[in-house]
Amino acid sequence: MRRVETAYGRLLEVMALAACALIFGMTLMICADVLLRNVALIPGVDGLPWSNELSETTLYLVTMLAAPWLLREGRHIRVDIVLRAIPARAGWVCEWLCDAIALACCMCMVIYGTQAAWDSYSQGSITIKTLVLPEWWTLAPLPVAFLLLAVEAVFRMHRLWSGERAPREDAVSSS
Repeated sequence: MRRVETAYGRLLEVMALAACALIFGMTLMICADVLLRNVALIPGVDGLPWSNELSETTLYLVTMLAAPWLLREGRHIRVDIVLRAIPARAGWVCEWLCDAIALACCMCMVIYGTQAAWDSYSQGSITIKTLVLPEWWTLAPLPVAFLLLAVEAVFRMHRLWSGERAPREDAVSSS
């Protein structure tokens, strides 16, 4: 189990690095767009009209790539003040219940996200904005990301079960 979890962690790190690379690329693209709109460097080129749309899609993709890594690292949003105020064992049970609910929600998103992407693919749906793309291209990362989040929820549950019967110490906002 430890070897699988380590390999999975490496996969999530690669995905987080890819998210960082996308943010860097998006930053360069936005800067180029602003520069080309305000300075006539290339005759006939007045900005990058597709940059706003590509930025929107990139932000979505960055979120899908980084979310499983953020959960693994304990860097997600977490309200733990109640967990710190109740007895340790009750806090552990709350952690377990939250992970179980998260797993169930992630699996629902996998099922419905896969169905939406498949329906879009099978119907040949396209999005028409500045860029014309098959709709399923933007829908496909959703079930993949939530499947990875579900896998991380299982690993979290395993780590919680193997550890001390107390709330987690990651991402703690109070001491």
